[in-house]
Amino acid sequence: MRESSHPLAGLRQRVARIAASGGPESRQSAGWLASGHAPFDAALGGGLAVGRTHEFFAADALDATSAAAFAALIALRTPGKAPLIWLRTSDAGKRGGHIHAPGIAELGGDPDRLLLVETADPKMLLACANDAIRCAGSAAVIVESWGQFPLLDLTAGRRLTLGARDAGTTLLMLRLAAAPAPSVAETRWSIAAAPSRALEANAPGAPAFDLELLRWRGGPAGTRWRLDWNHDEKCFGPDAGDAALSGALLPLPARRAVASHGAAAA
Repeated sequence: MRESSHPLAGLRQRVARIAASGGPESRQSAGWLASGHAPFDAALGGGLAVGRTHEFFAADALDATSAAAFAALIALRTPGKAPLIWLRTSDAGKRGGHIHAPGIAELGGDPDRLLLVETADPKMLLACANDAIRCAGSAAVIVESWGQFPLLDLTAGRRLTLGARDAGTTLLMLRLAAAPAPSVAETRWSIAAAPSRALEANAPGAPAFDLELLRWRGGPAGTRWRLDWNHDEKCFGPDAGDAALSGALLPLPARRAVASHGAAAA
């Protein structure tokens, strides 16, 4: 279809409609995007800063799905019904899998809020991101890329960050199979899957995430957290065992190499 071959033009039209129809409820006020996990939010001064850029890196290639899930869940925490724009390259879609709307609903999110745009290459992805982030009618923008992203240098990152600040839109950069590089992001995170806590009758537990704060412009980094998703409350629920922990105390997922972990600690 012609429309799908020109995602930038289609995105501009849809963004214009969102901005034209969005009232006060579709705009975020200055402040923080809270996770719902009180100690985590308090440590960041209230949560992730709204109108800023936040980077999410997968701890390794096997954690790409977990990093994407966390970005989606934190974005769905934005209040109201304002759209969430998810931009990704077609290559990222092939490598990371397609977004499953029933799965989002099962986690307590509203898949109707998601506007998904797949682009042919990183150049088009960056162009779409610059348009999307300036839409004051959207609640958040997720930009998903796979591998190194040379076009996303400090100049391009600063342009996106200024657009996010001016529009009051939170920008979540989902960097999969990539190594952190200098950026102007407010926070930078490494995300991995954590073992879930079994429910009654040994039923599968809620999704759990191991987060490490790699960089924070507002304070010290290096803290690690375990966050469990609460389906009923639609937030990362507090738990007595969820205080900030050192990396040595966090349980290792079963699929990780215990031997290599021990060698690194030696």
